[in-house]
Amino acid sequence: MDASLEKIADPMLAEMGKNLKEAMKMLEDSQRRTEEENGKKLVSGDIPGPLQGSGQDMVSILQLVQNLMHGDEDEEPQSPRIQNIGEQGHMALLGHSLGAYISTLDKEKLRKLTTRILSDTTLWLCRIFRYENGCAYFHEEEREGLAKICRLAIHSRYEDFVVDGFNVLYNKKPVIYLSAAARPGLGQYLCNQLGLPFPCLCRVPCNTMFGSQHQMDVAFLEKLIKDDVERGRLPLLLVANAGTAAVGHTDKIGRLKELCEQYGIWLHVEGVNLATLALGYVSSSVLAATKCDSMTMTPGPWLGLPAVPAVTLYKHDDPALTLVAGLTSNKPADKLRALPLWLSLQYLGLDGIVERIKHACQLSQRLQESLKKVNYIKILVEDELSSPVVVFRFFQELPGSDPVFKAVPAPNMTPSAVGRERHSCDALNRWLGEQLKQLVPASGLTVMDLEADGTCVRFSPLMTAAVLGTRGEDVDQLVACIQSKLPVLSCTLQLREEFKQEVEGTAGLLYVDDPNWPGIGVVRYEHANDDKSTLKSDPEGEKIHAGLLKKLNELESDLTFKIGPEYKSMKSCLYVGMASDDIDVAELVETIAATAREIEENSRLLENMTEVVRKGIQEAQVELQKANEERLLEEGVLRQIPVVGSVLNWFSPVQALQKGRTFNLTAGCLESTEPIYVYKAQGAGVTPPPTPSGTRTKQRLPGQKPFKRSLRGSDALSETSSVSHIEDLEKVEHLSGGPEQMTLEASSTEGHPGAPSPRHADQTEALKKGALRPEVDHPQVEGLESLR
Repeated sequence: MDASLEKIADPMLAEMGKNLKEAMKMLEDSQRRTEEENGKKLVSGDIPGPLQGSGQDMVSILQLVQNLMHGDEDEEPQSPRIQNIGEQGHMALLGHSLGAYISTLDKEKLRKLTTRILSDTTLWLCRIFRYENGCAYFHEEEREGLAKICRLAIHSRYEDFVVDGFNVLYNKKPVIYLSAAARPGLGQYLCNQLGLPFPCLCRVPCNTMFGSQHQMDVAFLEKLIKDDVERGRLPLLLVANAGTAAVGHTDKIGRLKELCEQYGIWLHVEGVNLATLALGYVSSSVLAATKCDSMTMTPGPWLGLPAVPAVTLYKHDDPALTLVAGLTSNKPADKLRALPLWLSLQYLGLDGIVERIKHACQLSQRLQESLKKVNYIKILVEDELSSPVVVFRFFQELPGSDPVFKAVPAPNMTPSAVGRERHSCDALNRWLGEQLKQLVPASGLTVMDLEADGTCVRFSPLMTAAVLGTRGEDVDQLVACIQSKLPVLSCTLQLREEFKQEVEGTAGLLYVDDPNWPGIGVVRYEHANDDKSTLKSDPEGEKIHAGLLKKLNELESDLTFKIGPEYKSMKSCLYVGMASDDIDVAELVETIAATAREIEENSRLLENMTEVVRKGIQEAQVELQKANEERLLEEGVLRQIPVVGSVLNWFSPVQALQKGRTFNLTAGCLESTEPIYVYKAQGAGVTPPPTPSGTRTKQRLPGQKPFKRSLRGSDALSETSSVSHIEDLEKVEHLSGGPEQMTLEASSTEGHPGAPSPRHADQTEALKKGALRPEVDHPQVEGLESLR
């Protein structure tokens, strides 16, 4: 590029190109330098300061711009990286710099140059997109071109509008027809720009019986036009879609054109599918857009060009009306808006433009073909051969029930059930879309909500592929990620209803219906002091749920848990995440209830501990004082004298029992210490009984994580083996003459010589459960032992 710059005769243009190259190199390399510095920021980039009197050089100013662009990346590491601008992007940016330089020329040169730029760009765009004999209006705001077209239509249909103004519109109100699938806010924008009241807008519904649900209903539109004509209104303009903003469906433009010609209505077309007019094969529905009165296109996203204006192509024979409407201008600055696009189109060439649009269409077709082979994924496609937009969603029918994603519910389903299933499915698809956006950022996916279908994921490569550099490998990676997430979605969907039923059947738990949570479900523990009549935050409940979250996370299960406020109140709840495997929901709910109950009891015990301990200490002091007085009466006064008491104790020792008191925290009362000394004196090594636990522990296989559902075959086998094992032990007792002949531990408690001790009975029960093994010599018993 440096050698080509040297050939330029104008030194200003050469210097401008050199400066632009250096500036872009510095800004594009800033990401790598930011990673190397790892957080070093200039204070001047964060804190505004006064304007320096001496001024700064270009390098310092560009360094400041770099810090402002990338200064917050350490604080927000997940923020998307700035677009990688290629050579064609440099040409578009150079157009803005050239526009400022060209505006300094003398008026005659400026007029000739701007006229040439405008005429060339208009001619190229009309030929590329098959719009013959058209004019072009370049604008920064995408909707601005349609507003200018509406002004042109008003001036064309109301001849006295320039003189009488609003009075003409008041006598015969204009009507602008918009599809129900149009971009949100488009009608309000037009009314604000034109100064028209909202009744001048007419919303045309989409098909309900035949055709796509995102296409304009032509028969209903004709009925609306006839009604407006009968009421003395003037049908002015119709906005059709060649690729709706949501799902990329194309209206029946050919039929709409005939209807507009019949009633003298201006037909305007917009949409992403207009880009396919540059290809060799174009569907008939999109090709009909070349006969419309005007169309708006966005070549910037289609071709990956930054800071390139949108273009509105139109056909009109009266230059005076176009000038009044603002579509044409005599100002050179307005004509220079086409300069960035003029440079970029020459740099790409016709082949480069067609190749980029073709590549985007091939990416969408590749994704469509791949998703057809994936189970539980439904594609909303109008025409598989020509639609450059792919909209899909997770779809699964549970066995024995109606499809959970049906837009039209079954007659036997209540409205509340339909709404709950709809919100549940929307949450799962929203989670899927967010996961795919993070895993494959080059795909440019968008999560959107459709009125009829719910939450869906959209892939529109015409708007994102050229900017993000999407390749076929990215589409393959996207399909692989979808397949990897399907087991989680399917398992979670199947366990949701079971979780709801288990929670509703468990005392102390309340099921919370949160439509935005994609996990198994949301549950709240209702403690004893829970005020159900209020929606305010509950500190005690928050404390219990925080402890519950800690306990559940310590189990190291595959489930994820989090706490947060309830959907409709400020009370704390436990959110159970998505399940990647078959989960024992009953065990999960039981563990949640038992753990929360235990935390509540422990918290109440700690709250009452201070008062209980204080009273216990006072009671213990009184008891010890009474014991000392009784000992004094038993031993006598002489034994309390230091010297005399020692001599008397030597001649006649006193065998006094050690009496003490122990404080039981669980019962909250004093107990004697005599059993402790008795156990120590016996030396039998009696083990205290195990502490009861509120959580039922389930026997797990080695390496099995909590809440995993066991296989039905293994459960049946375990149950059968345990029953046969008990029968074998009974046979062993019968053959060996009773449990006395088995080798057992000797009990420290002596009972009747003819009856087995309680220790024997306990060990016999343990033996039946498989905890101990008998030591016998009978051959039949050995055979049974080997079978066991």
